[in-house]
Amino acid sequence: MQEVAVIIPAKDEGDRIAATVEAARKLPGAGLVLVVDDGSADGTGRVAREAGARVVRHSRNRGKGAAMETGAEAARLLDEGTPRHLLFLDADLAETAREAAPLVEPVRAGTADMTIATFSSTVKLGGHGFVVRLSREGIRRATGWEATQPLNGQRCLTRAAFDAALPLAAGFGVETALTIDLLRKGFRVEEVEVPLAHRATGTDLKAQLHRARQFRDVARALAVRDPALAARLAKRRP
Repeated sequence: MQEVAVIIPAKDEGDRIAATVEAARKLPGAGLVLVVDDGSADGTGRVAREAGARVVRHSRNRGKGAAMETGAEAARLLDEGTPRHLLFLDADLAETAREAAPLVEPVRAGTADMTIATFSSTVKLGGHGFVVRLSREGIRRATGWEATQPLNGQRCLTRAAFDAALPLAAGFGVETALTIDLLRKGFRVEEVEVPLAHRATGTDLKAQLHRARQFRDVARALAVRDPALAARLAKRRP
């Protein structure tokens, strides 16, 4: 069984990262669990290390795309022989991370180059409706492929697919750009339903600012790949 490197970008997830790491370590073939502490102000890195993860830390917050690149490069340095597949998981999955194994199976079997999770849970995904619609329409226009949960960060990739997508888009635009870039280059992308769940999205000011940043980053990623679409949809910005 080919090993998998589980890469978990994390910022200020000290209350959930231990459970996520412990669950990820139990996944079949998870030879490495690596947390990228993206400039956390709490004890995320320390808690992750105590739970059994390798930890790489950014001294300042650099965004999700940068954290994914850092994690993948750290995994590369730790590879011995055949490169590991890369399984990216959100830091707040907690115990449900143990359900991520189906994401790896098509990649390991050679039938997909990247899998994207679709959550069977009723817990609301991060990203408000207008951001999801922006991402979904951008992917469809750019590639003809209709994504169910285009912002889902739970993904497994071959090392070759990941390398082909570099450099990754900045921040929260990374998932949208990753899907477009790989499909355009002929890589096989498959959605896999899994019973994962993370923290429900709130409605307070902090949550609204988060969604605004998501919108900005997705729009920027699309502007590079489809300027006409980005310009048209930007007029709908709430």
